[in-house]
Amino acid sequence: MQRDIDIIVVGELLVDLIGHELRDEIFRTHSFRRFQGGSPANLGANLRRLGKQVHVIASVGKDGMGEYLIHELEKLGLDTSGIKEREEFPTSLVLLSRSHGTPDFIAYREADHYIFSADIENDTLERAKLFHTTCFALSRQPSQHAIMDGARRASSLGVQLSIDLNYAPSIWPDNMEARHVIQSYCELSPFVKVSQDDCERIFQRKIDNEEACSRFLDWGAKLVCLTLGKHGSMLWTDKGERISVPASEVKVMGDATGAGDAYWSGFLNAWLDNKNWKNCVKTASKMAALKLSIDGPLPEKVILE
Repeated sequence: MQRDIDIIVVGELLVDLIGHELRDEIFRTHSFRRFQGGSPANLGANLRRLGKQVHVIASVGKDGMGEYLIHELEKLGLDTSGIKEREEFPTSLVLLSRSHGTPDFIAYREADHYIFSADIENDTLERAKLFHTTCFALSRQPSQHAIMDGARRASSLGVQLSIDLNYAPSIWPDNMEARHVIQSYCELSPFVKVSQDDCERIFQRKIDNEEACSRFLDWGAKLVCLTLGKHGSMLWTDKGERISVPASEVKVMGDATGAGDAYWSGFLNAWLDNKNWKNCVKTASKMAALKLSIDGPLPEKVILE
């Protein structure tokens, strides 16, 4: 079967209510602006801006906010046929502070984690090149069971897996379960994107970059891309390759929200274009810099030189 879907993104699709003024804490934030949010959906939207074919599997409420989210993705040309509208649950919302660093946030989770195995169809998996999800999506049932089942089926069908280890204790309080699920996903040989902050939260301590990357590779990851903020990023592969790339210089116009999703979309876009690892990391850095230079969403079409 022809693989005409570049990537399936599975997981949280929700409304981001982001602070209008720069504040480190939500307590000090007075007004918020509405954006389409959810890390997998953001990644998919960015890849669509780069010209890739994207299929979204997610769950929203059958309400005005759910309608807004589907409308925003359809405007960009994503395939939203895999998004289910649930009458029983309202659309999930996240409040975020507007910050140059990791934002303060509060998640009001409702419909987003009601994803079932039947929502991830083999006919769709067979057409895909990549299958991507997040720790946020894996943190609750029934989506955890459904996504792990879908990932195993995707892997058996020759689809390359990807995951953003955006672990947060407030979202996934059971750290032991989180590590077990992360390890189970890594055993399927995915591409792993993780930040220094994520590593410290996952392992519940300060951890050396080399030790963190080695742990994920030992668990079975094909590669680990570790983002280091203003210090750039580093890539470790299961073949022993080590690549470090400095961050692109940029005047930050907005906030850091969405920069990680932009980074990983640049990386996966370059991989889909058959670029080597160093070019994948360089493209990722350029995409993150572009996001940081813009206050609000990226333009509908993005061309990276």
